Order: sequence, then C-alpha cells, then structure tokens
Amino acid sequence: MLKTNGRFTAYAREALQTSANTAVRKLVIAACSLLCVPGLVLAQAPTPQAKAAIASLLMYKGADRDQRLLEGARKEGTISMYTSLNPKDSGPLTEAFQKKYGIKVSVWRASGEKMTERAITEARAGRFTPDVMESDGVEMEILAREHLLQEFYSPSFKDLPPAAFTKQRLYVADRFNFFTIAYNTNLVKPEDVPNSYQDLVLPKWKGKIGLEADDSDWFAALTKVMGEEKGLAFFKKLQENKPQMRKGHTLMAELVAAGEIPIAAALYNHGVERLALAGAPIKWKALAPTLGRPGAIAVSSNPPHPYGALLFADFVLSREGQELIKSRHRVPASTAVDTTLNKFPFLMIDPAITLDESAKWEKLWNDMFIGQAK
Repeated sequence: MLKTNGRFTAYAREALQTSANTAVRKLVIAACSLLCVPGLVLAQAPTPQAKAAIASLLMYKGADRDQRLLEGARKEGTISMYTSLNPKDSGPLTEAFQKKYGIKVSVWRASGEKMTERAITEARAGRFTPDVMESDGVEMEILAREHLLQEFYSPSFKDLPPAAFTKQRLYVADRFNFFTIAYNTNLVKPEDVPNSYQDLVLPKWKGKIGLEADDSDWFAALTKVMGEEKGLAFFKKLQENKPQMRKGHTLMAELVAAGEIPIAAALYNHGVERLALAGAPIKWKALAPTLGRPGAIAVSSNPPHPYGALLFADFVLSREGQELIKSRHRVPASTAVDTTLNKFPFLMIDPAITLDESAKWEKLWNDMFIGQAK
C-alpha cells in the first residue's frame, strides 16, 4: 500500500487506476512515494498573474524581442536545464551559450526516466527548479501530460519541418534519431545489402540480424505503416530468422562494427556514422519507410528564469545551435543545416501513441522476440 500522508493526488490515483502504461505507473509511484519524506517544505507556486506574464513573454513576437530577452536574461544571470542528453553532446551547446551571452547554465543530467521522475517529484512538492528540459519524445510527452511544460515561440520555428511539432506544441524537436539498417562492410557484400525491409527476412540472414531489445515503439510504428496484418506477418517472418537480441543501440552498433553481428535492422544512423568516421567497417542505409524518434526541448511551465529559458531555447533551435548538434554527429531538426543524416523521406514515431498503446505493442514485441531469446 502506497502511503503519501495526504499528498496522493486525485491525478495520481487516476493514473494508477487507468494507465495501461507501466512506465507512467512507475513514474507516478516514484514521485508520490518521494513526497512522503517527513519535513518536506513546499514552496509557494507562482501567482496567476506571474504565470500569465510568463506565458505572454514566451509567445512574444515584437520587433524588440531579441533585445528584451537578452536584457531580461542577463538580469536573471543563470538558467537551469534538466536533460537526458549526454554531456559530450549537451556540453558544446551550454558552453557556447554561456560564452555568447555570459549567462550560466546549470545542468542536471540523468536518464530520461530519472529526469522525468525528478521533475514530477519536485513539481508535486511545489518546487520549480528547471527552466528548460531536453529529452526524448516519450519523456517529454509524460512531462506535457503532467502540465510541466508550456507553449513557446521561437523565430527558428520557420526552419523546422512539420515533424518537429506536436499538436499541443508543448515541446519542439531539436534533433532526430532515425532508425536505419547498419551492416559490417567486411561481412556484407554491396550487392547483398538489403534494399527493403522484406529483404531482411530472406533465409540467408537467418541468425545474422541484430535487434535492439527496447525497440517496441519502432515495431509498433512500422507495423502500422505497413498495415497491421501485413506488418505482423513481416515481423513473424523476421522472428523465424532468429534475430540476435541486444540491449542498447550503441552496443549493437559496436557489435556490428566488430563483426559479431553482420547486420542490424534498426540502429540510429548518427551512431553508426560516428563509428564509420572513426574508421570502423560499418555503414548505414535508410529503408522506406524510415522512422525516427524525436529529441525535444521545452520550457518549464513554471520557469524561475523565463527570459533565460526562452533565450536558451532560441539558441538551441537557431542555426548556430543546430550546427553544434550536427558537429556532434547527431541529426539536427533544422532544415537550415545541411547534413547527409536526414536526406531521405521519414516519418516520426508519435510519442503520444507510444505511451497510449504501449501495453499492446510491448506484449506483442516481448512475445515475438524477447521470449524467444530466453
């Protein structure tokens, strides 16, 4: 029995009773149980007037916008960012921002799940620490549903494709993770490289294909695009080829590069590109339809430093910020930045659908692939 000393909110009760998604349930339980700590001091929430002023600022489009943001941000002097992006990739962004504007960026980094847990826990306790948050789409969708994000405007939106935005526009993609095949160039001849997903179920690939164990959202999205009946039939044939299951896209890419697995069905092409540029015998290829996961940035619903928060979001989405993302061999969302990593048609996996339908697709995925690997 979960005890919360009266702080178990109606939202939490409803989430636990109705949510079919285990990730959401775990986050709610973790957040609520942490709120039971004796002596926890609840900070006063921003007044309705303050919230309205912040919302107006975040959507401001006046000619003096840039000057207004800079002056306000310099008075604030600092911002706080919660992110799951690793320091090697987030560091260049924060360092460049600090150098350009003289505004300190305090970064708290953890896995997407832990980052989300912390943000929810603090918010339920009335503590509002982060100004901006950056993580994968599913984590951002959870934060949006917890009312921890709010809509903002940036002039750089004009350079973003439609796939960068959700209907609610509470978070915006600043980078993409594209699923492509990857293969070892010493083990797979050029003429044998698959040209379609159907080529992956050919008998010659039996026992030679790798699958990442947590890619049930890719499985769900690809099945839907193919049409559920045809899609499940395709994955049944792929199952018959006895793919090797591993946990972690980075590990899988390294195993392909090392020749332990000849080909992988779904790896992030930016991770493969990093290994290839380092001289590893590995290449990637986009098959149609190519699916992607968004990585996104958002402004907190109660930012302690709203001017700095918006200025930082502007910077990340600007040409300068997107070039820095590209320099880390990641895929920038902006169409103003030229990269070979996105020059193909693609579809985004909808984070909302991933959350809402996860129980169904995780069960199918686990029954089809994880169970056979045991």
